Amino acid sequence: MAILIVDDDSNIQRLVSIHLKAHRYHVCCANNAEEALSVINNPNMLIQLAIVDVMMPGMDGYTLTKTLTEQYDIPVILLTAKGNLEDKEKGFLSGSDDYIVKPFEVKELIFRVAVVLKRNKSFIRKATAGNVHINRDTYELTINDHVHMIPLKEFELLSLLIERSQKPVGRDFLIEEVWDYDQGTEQSLNTHINRIRERLKQAGATVSIKTLRGIG
Repeated sequence: MAILIVDDDSNIQRLVSIHLKAHRYHVCCANNAEEALSVINNPNMLIQLAIVDVMMPGMDGYTLTKTLTEQYDIPVILLTAKGNLEDKEKGFLSGSDDYIVKPFEVKELIFRVAVVLKRNKSFIRKATAGNVHINRDTYELTINDHVHMIPLKEFELLSLLIERSQKPVGRDFLIEEVWDYDQGTEQSLNTHINRIRERLKQAGATVSIKTLRGIG
């Protein structure tokens, strides 16, 4: 998972990136809204939070925020030099979780990032696709109202696929999230996916895992 920084100011990108990485966050950057949407639609990327500048060429930060929150369910922190009450109101009405005015204290930004991530973590504790339900709090897989306890890595893989069931999920992303690159391999992934497919079939699941060649 990664935090996406969307800002046409390379200095701001660099400053925020350095400090987020120092706190062990994965970071990626975009110069404008169009680049941001391209990153989000990359099947190898899972964006858990976006830090968005308001004033950008093309689509502005308010419009991008509305798109990210409504279409992708991605929480947003707006980062802007516009600090009057009307601008803040516009930001929150667009769907942002928080609003930080430039210049800002880096420690404050890191604190607010942690708060927003913690607040939104509950949104992905449970997920459903067809008659298949996963609960990350209890690590239970439920199909047709019958609870199944499956190996942890299979559960994590299935959870990631269900959470992103509306678009393809890249193989590299799955390997990184479940195994890390130094442990996971294509063969490991294939073996676990085949086991999950068989479990879903035997349990009468109304959904299945499909492979898109060259994508995921």
